[in-house]
Order: sequence, then structure tokens, then C-alpha cells
Amino acid sequence: QVHLVESGGGLVQAGSSLRLSCAASGRTLSIAVAGWFRQAPGKEREFVSAMLWNGGMTFSSDSVKGRFTISRDNAKTTLYLQMNSVKPEDTAVYYCATGGPGFDDWYRTANTYDYWGQGTQVTVSS
Repeated sequence: QVHLVESGGGLVQAGSSLRLSCAASGRTLSIAVAGWFRQAPGKEREFVSAMLWNGGMTFSSDSVKGRFTISRDNAKTTLYLQMNSVKPEDTAVYYCATGGPGFDDWYRTANTYDYWGQGTQVTVSS
């Protein structure tokens, strides 16, 4: 089992930056992919960004490409999401998640992930 704990959320103004962290513990050697999803009130959970845990390849949704950057530490225990030039439409609860290997853009689909954090609220004011 993998235990995930997010931190770093908060209230920020549009155009500013924020960094989310996700601390992983437990069976971290089983992680093949780690990702960030978000869910705004009344909307479905949506893919934000993901990375292959060992290879380092990253993927991002079109809505955040060029503004958000996913990364992890060298010890492979913490996942980050650097959020720059945030917009009011980025307001949501952000979740980190980890999962096993897959194919055909599996990393974009929430139900392919095995473990989830509790979420951290990000609110962007205009």
C-alpha cells in the first residue's frame, strides 16, 4: 500500500505561484506513475499532470501546459506540482495519486490510479 499526503494549498491571487507537495510512504517501489488531478465544485475530477516515476517523462493537460510543472525529488518520496500564473479557473481541490504501469495514455484516467491523497484546496482570487 502507498500512503499519500498533500500539502501546499491555499488562497492566492491570479497571476501568482504556488507549489503543491505530495509525500509518499509505504510501498513506493511499486509506483510506476504519479499524477495530479483536480476537482472543482460541481465538476468531475480532471487530469492535470503526471510523470513516470522511474523514467521521469511528464505529461500535462492542455489547460495547464506551460504554466504547471510536475516533478519529484531524487529520493522518489515526494511529488511536486509547481503552479505558475494561476487563474481563477484553477480553483479546485487538488489530489495526488499513484498507480501501476499501463498503455494508451492510461495516466490521464483517474480510475487507473490505485492510491490517492486526501486532497488540498487551491483557491485563486481574481
